[in-house]
Amino acid sequence: MSKDKSLALLKAGTMPERYMRNLGTIGLEGQLKMLNARIAVIGSGGLGGLVVELLTRMGAGYIRVIDGDTFALHNLNRQVLSSEHNIGQSKVLAAAKRAAEINGDTEIEAVSNMLTQANAKELISSCQVVVDALDSIGDRLTLAQAARENNIPLVHAAIAGFTGQVMTVFPDDKGIEAIYRNANSNKGVEVTLGNPAATPAIAAALEVQEAVKIITGVGEPLRNKLLYFDTEYNSFEILQL
Repeated sequence: MSKDKSLALLKAGTMPERYMRNLGTIGLEGQLKMLNARIAVIGSGGLGGLVVELLTRMGAGYIRVIDGDTFALHNLNRQVLSSEHNIGQSKVLAAAKRAAEINGDTEIEAVSNMLTQANAKELISSCQVVVDALDSIGDRLTLAQAARENNIPLVHAAIAGFTGQVMTVFPDDKGIEAIYRNANSNKGVEVTLGNPAATPAIAAALEVQEAVKIITGVGEPLRNKLLYFDTEYNSFEILQL
């Protein structure tokens, strides 16, 4: 299969077999939109690696994954792209390799740079959706501003211990500034609570569902809402902003 063949089948009214299990949720039109989508994923670690994996399996046509970091031993407990054999190697190159093994329809642009105030706006330009898979409050605020300036919807998530949060911000919505009021604070409570393996998987899956909803128009994104979960006590809440 190739992307051109998949697009031709969809335009002719046939779902490619590899996406058949998507038919009942996003349909032919939604799958066509996914294959034509351009998505930026900022971070390729615990959240970002899973986001890239799931978007690739959903048939996202183009993913720009941005991260200047390399794998370390402490990543092995939760980062799906890490292994004992790629410690010290580039996270974005691992993402590109993994995506190529999963789905030839998905083009991965691997950008081995850290997000900064100087490059943020350019790094996410020309994309329809940007997914926040960062671990720094300051960087998240920088990304949110760049997304607003580029008129791009932002899907945000953060995790700590058994807890996590997810929200979607369109350019005219209340931003993540509503939950991160202290821009001088670099890290959150994950420094003390840690990140067990299942927590980023939950948050990343929810982020991907938000991105898919934005691209396809199916469902209701978490706009002006924060979904907060605590799996230690089996609590899922939606907070109005």
